[in-house]
Amino acid sequence: MNTFLHTLTGNGDIFWRGFRTTVELFLIAAVGSLLIGTLLAAARVSPVPVLRAVGTGYVQVVRNTPLTLIFAFLVFAVPKLDIPLDYFPSACIALTAYTSAFVCEVVRSGVNTVAAGQAEAARALGMTFTQVLGHIVLPQAFRSIVPPLMSVMIAMLKNTTIAAGFSVLEAGAIPAYMAERGENQFATLIWITIGFLVLITPLAALQRRLERRWAVAR
Repeated sequence: MNTFLHTLTGNGDIFWRGFRTTVELFLIAAVGSLLIGTLLAAARVSPVPVLRAVGTGYVQVVRNTPLTLIFAFLVFAVPKLDIPLDYFPSACIALTAYTSAFVCEVVRSGVNTVAAGQAEAARALGMTFTQVLGHIVLPQAFRSIVPPLMSVMIAMLKNTTIAAGFSVLEAGAIPAYMAERGENQFATLIWITIGFLVLITPLAALQRRLERRWAVAR
């Protein structure tokens, strides 16, 4: 037990830096993917064929590309194009770009749950596509996509560990640093698991609260 507790108390600096970076990656990528994913969903349901093609193409390409490959492209290929990009920004872009494709599909599925008659009625009143989407469709769609959207966010939180393989000191990189200090690896992994449970539990609680608040009558 003493060894288990010392693994955390004696290496608090590593755990703090690792999980702080994880939270920063998550927050930045969450905001970015929600914005870009919603725009992509709007493009996919747009009456403009070019926008639909762009949205569909992005989702099909990115969703079927391994996240590790996206990381590798940004970390190793982009600098060769004389585009200076540090490891942390690269990780943020990779997570945002990848997660946006999944957010897009979740939002699009929510849009499809809104009765078509509502959009038609809004257009009959003279509202533009953007107004119909922003004022009529999306507010209702978001109420029905809370569970899958939160699942995507939780998956992204766990995906931040991939950044450890690309020189970003986040939670996934903690075992390597602890190994250099000769610390117990089993205890290290248990503490990392506990750390992720602490981060994920509020997201799950938020999901349940929003579900109760935005319950959709069936």
